[in-house]
Amino acid sequence: MLGTQMPPGPFLKRMADELLRLDPAEVQALADLMHEKYLAGKMIFVIGNGGSGSNASHFTEDIGKGTLKLPEDMKNDAKKRFRILSLTDNTPYILAWGNDEGFDRVFLEQLKNLASPGDLLIAISGSGNSKNILNSVEWANANGLSTFGCTGFTGGKLRGLAHKGLHVDLSDMGIVETLHLAAFHWVVDDLHRRISM
Repeated sequence: MLGTQMPPGPFLKRMADELLRLDPAEVQALADLMHEKYLAGKMIFVIGNGGSGSNASHFTEDIGKGTLKLPEDMKNDAKKRFRILSLTDNTPYILAWGNDEGFDRVFLEQLKNLASPGDLLIAISGSGNSKNILNSVEWANANGLSTFGCTGFTGGKLRGLAHKGLHVDLSDMGIVETLHLAAFHWVVDDLHRRISM
């Protein structure tokens, strides 16, 4: 936790430096893949634990609403919208699977109910080693979904398992989660430009 070692100024400078180290091609790849799924009318599922779970919910909300041109698109029932769902938000479902069968199945079992070949799974894991994330990506790969992993630290197993990914090469979970969210905000803006400008 770099904030335990630095006052605010140097901490914020370090965060800015790390932001500039992100690979723009990886951020662009996420936007391109999501736009492809939008055009094809496919579902996009987003998963993560803890702060990454919060990012999954935030990103999903931003894509669902933030890609619309308001208020015009609210009045246009024919306007095509993103089909996107964060699997972190169905608390009773998560608790039922976690309690009865194990937390490593809480996203996987939702995918089995909802996903179809051609859909997209965006998996967010700072460590890249969360079992419930890896189980879901393995299942998605085996069942015809596209997979995109957002990782930090060394990338863990997720970095090699997902078809494509965005990697933050830093061993500080808070900054990893912050940089993921910064990238997601650009993706929202880019997709808004493509479909609503």
